[in-house]
Amino acid sequence: MKRILGLGNALTDMLMQVSEDDLRELNLPKGSMNLISMEQARMIQLRFASVRKHMVAGGSAANTISTIAALGGKAAFIGKIGADEVGEFYRDDLVKNGVKPLLLTHPQLMSGCSIVLITPDGERTFATYLGASAEMTADDITKEAFVGYDIFHIEGYMVQNHALIEKAIRLAKESGCMVSLDLASYNVINENHCFLKELIRQYVDIVFANEDESFAYTHLNPEESVAKMAGEVDIAVVKVGKRGSYVQQGEQRYHIGAITTACTDSTGAGDLYAGGFLHALADGFDIHKCGEIGTIAAGRVVEVIGTKLSDENWDEIRRICALYRGFMMKYTNI
Repeated sequence: MKRILGLGNALTDMLMQVSEDDLRELNLPKGSMNLISMEQARMIQLRFASVRKHMVAGGSAANTISTIAALGGKAAFIGKIGADEVGEFYRDDLVKNGVKPLLLTHPQLMSGCSIVLITPDGERTFATYLGASAEMTADDITKEAFVGYDIFHIEGYMVQNHALIEKAIRLAKESGCMVSLDLASYNVINENHCFLKELIRQYVDIVFANEDESFAYTHLNPEESVAKMAGEVDIAVVKVGKRGSYVQQGEQRYHIGAITTACTDSTGAGDLYAGGFLHALADGFDIHKCGEIGTIAAGRVVEVIGTKLSDENWDEIRRICALYRGFMMKYTNI
């Protein structure tokens, strides 16, 4: 099985359920990702001091990498934390989930956090204080980090640091890795559109996007968008929520329906989809099966608050992977 390395913001998620009026009063566009200062983070936490919160180690790429590890894949994660209790919590959580932590430590700054505001329809809006994670630089990335890995996965939020992302992708390609990019947020795409276009066309092999992100990137509907992106990369994926997802490689395109589920919180759905997809790809499955595994992981995570699935859920997905693997070995004599 291929080994997967992730790069992203090391953020501890603080999830809480709020109203749409709360978002309007905070001037946070619903469904967006917003970078905030330490003062703003403290203000939001104070405003919702009486609201029940759920805390988990998160960050888009880390969620994806943890999914891969939970399904039995070999995975590691590069990020930067502060020299504090939150940073230690973050490191311990990666290890607990089977991920090899390749974490740098900033001696002065606090570890980053992402305040996830969940409205009654399950949509999530992010108010993110990057803290130490924002201080990762191109100098922190070395070629040695990529040795022994086959796929390099990056969260789109890192695209805002052009020098870092360019060096990381260049070293990954020089080391023979496939490069996977999750586009992450429509407003990040709008702010970095030209840079992102060039980056994808030159270096990226696999791209993940939801409907809003694919529109921001291509200005096309989902089916046209996945075709457009498949002309720029090897594998393109566009997720369309309750309508499932489109996956395309070359001229081969599939629509994969979503599983029926009660959506409580959509936080992490795209991250776990990418994790399931990449794990299956690393195991040699075709893109249709990869999309199905990603869909099941995403469908299970929206049933819970946060991004952590139960052991029973992971067992279910692992059994399906094993079943697919058995069919593949039977009919291809692998």
